[in-house]
Amino acid sequence: MAQFDVHRNMGKHRDDIPYVVLVQSSLYDNYRRRVVVPLVRKAALGKPGNPRFNPSFNIENVQVVLHPLEIVSVPIELLGEYVTSLSSEGNRIMDTLDELLTRAWG
Repeated sequence: MAQFDVHRNMGKHRDDIPYVVLVQSSLYDNYRRRVVVPLVRKAALGKPGNPRFNPSFNIENVQVVLHPLEIVSVPIELLGEYVTSLSSEGNRIMDTLDELLTRAWG
């Protein structure tokens, strides 16, 4: 497993959230959990308010949108099969997480 790997979502909302993308640094590979961000079907999410905060991707001919407000940690054994890597989109994903976690004053 590597940062920005995409896995099938095995959770109960997999119809609307078919994939998750691993965002956790490899520095923490010895832990039994992985931090992932859902990739929601664009049709289920509607029009994102901010494309920088909700970048879209095409995975297996499915238009999905990164949904960072639903970031979660899951046990490794609950990650579905590997689908693809978004490593070439890593900067866009990290920009989104930076925006989510950056302090905003007033």
